[in-house]
Amino acid sequence: MGSGNAIRGSRVGAGPMGEAERGEAAPRVRVSFWCANMHETRPSFASDAAVPELWDCPRCGLPAGQDEEAPPAPPKNEPYKTHLAYVKERRSDKDGKAILEEALERLRSNKSPW
Repeated sequence: MGSGNAIRGSRVGAGPMGEAERGEAAPRVRVSFWCANMHETRPSFASDAAVPELWDCPRCGLPAGQDEEAPPAPPKNEPYKTHLAYVKERRSDKDGKAILEEALERLRSNKSPW
């Protein structure tokens, strides 16, 4: 016995629609991009759209460029830096000792006798 649901098994947008009802598709152009691992990616763009300089490679994630002979270099991954490493970039050891002495002096002056 049928359930009475006429659209069972259909997708949204499915049906007898053709180009006449959807409109004409924009003219497309396919552009090749190569990454440092020599993977080729060929996304399509509207012919009147600006093509980007770089495109992310879907296989390895590296940036890809349009020049097959000279693909873009992989980005340099900087190692994780701790807060202390960032502080040491801004302050010398001499500055650090002076700041520490100043903070210790403030603590000592606020100390109660008991």
